[in-house]
Amino acid sequence: MKQAIAENVSALRVLFISHTYVVGVNQGKLNAIAQTGEVEVGLLAPSNWKALEWNRVFAVEKPYPKIKVYTAPVLFTGKGGAHIYAPWKIWQVVNDFQPDLVQVEEEVFSLCAFELALWSRITGKPLVVFGWENMDRTLSMPRRWVRQFVIDTAKLMLPGNQDGANLLQKWGYTGLMEVIPQMGVDTSLFSPRQGDRQNPEFRIGFLGRLVPEKGIDTILAAARILQERGLKSQVILCGSGSHEDALRQEAQKQQVADLVIWRGSVSHKQAPEEISQFDVLILPSRTASTWKEQFGHVLIEAMAMGVPVIGSNSGEIPNVIGRADLVFPEGNAQALAAILERMICDLNWRQELEHYCITRVTQNYTHERIAERLINLWNRVLKQKIGKYVTTVNS
Repeated sequence: MKQAIAENVSALRVLFISHTYVVGVNQGKLNAIAQTGEVEVGLLAPSNWKALEWNRVFAVEKPYPKIKVYTAPVLFTGKGGAHIYAPWKIWQVVNDFQPDLVQVEEEVFSLCAFELALWSRITGKPLVVFGWENMDRTLSMPRRWVRQFVIDTAKLMLPGNQDGANLLQKWGYTGLMEVIPQMGVDTSLFSPRQGDRQNPEFRIGFLGRLVPEKGIDTILAAARILQERGLKSQVILCGSGSHEDALRQEAQKQQVADLVIWRGSVSHKQAPEEISQFDVLILPSRTASTWKEQFGHVLIEAMAMGVPVIGSNSGEIPNVIGRADLVFPEGNAQALAAILERMICDLNWRQELEHYCITRVTQNYTHERIAERLINLWNRVLKQKIGKYVTTVNS
């Protein structure tokens, strides 16, 4: 009996359910898991997912043949917490794929996670839940009930940040848990390269949305301070957003408009080329009443390329960077300028940071490393299940 159970566990089949993976570039982690040969990977993603911000419907991309992709329409498309699949479609998919466990990558209070928690309770198959939520928002009573139902069902919780882990414990989760990002970085795309090092100006880069919560005005104020200290710098802003006009006005106010290069929107494929031109990448996020930085994926992309990073202390940023000397209090342009001044003047320190960043990504944030961590965690979940089953049989 025990031998048969062990053989069954060795053929690990994992079904992922998430709207995140409608975009092919986001499936790199799933492909890395499939490439190990230890896991067969299935994916259920919405066939009608709509990005409300851009008013665009995405077709599910299928760039990796090792991933078995299922698609189905959802109600309330584009709404992360509210979208749901038809229950019979979920049953159709799981009956076809026959997973050993299901990993839902939606928030713990989402209706999608609730649907799979019901399935898990009915079938006895383990449920794993990943989520980014890092703020204790006020939820309606039904949503609080859904959250508790999912928490009580999940055999493994994967918060994307430490604040999320703290919240799960506050909400009563006592099971297996590990902080892990949803996606790693593709080091075949984001790898060290030789940029244009002939530029005498120190190039300060930002890549992301031009919105107030990203704190880009702090970069402009820091550039003003560097200029007053006689240090040459250039600010490269990659991105677009509702705050662009206000930032242009701020650059004029800080008298650094002539130092700023506005690159506009940058696609994921273009990002490595842009980042390679930076001497440093800054993520100066500023916490708002309803938001704080959940991770900052651009940080690990730059780090993988050997580009030093600096970040504010908003949300998960300090934990991602892993060095206090590269973190400044949000909104504090003087503190940011001090780090930049040291980076400009101390070339040995800057070279040390380049090596540090590459090593940190290799150890923690590649698709392959995250795949390895997940497989180990899934095996722990399944061993716990088998142990309980064997105890019941023997009793």
